Amino acid sequence: MINRVIRVIPLPNYRLRVEFDDGVAGTVDLSQELVGEVFEPLRDESVFRQVAIDDYGAVCWPDGPDLAPDAIYAEIAGKTRVRRRSVHKPETAALSKPEPSR
Repeated sequence: MINRVIRVIPLPNYRLRVEFDDGVAGTVDLSQELVGEVFEPLRDESVFRQVAIDDYGAVCWPDGPDLAPDAIYAEIAGKTRVRRRSVHKPETAALSKPEPSR
């Protein structure tokens, strides 16, 4: 089961405070992850602060990338680093399946 993000708060230095529906919460540091054409606009902190939660429980930005909730959950739980996802496309989002947890 994939836990849903219920709260995300942008913090200085490209960090996010994330809370999940099961009570797990923590901070993820994206300062070294914002590379490439899709993620580069988030280097502008005013854009980074526009973070939100989409209908599928993923952390997202307007007209930009999103982050898989399972990857954020794993990082907060100390298992892995955050994996980036491609640009959020509403017409295909319902068809995408989350990666199985290991």
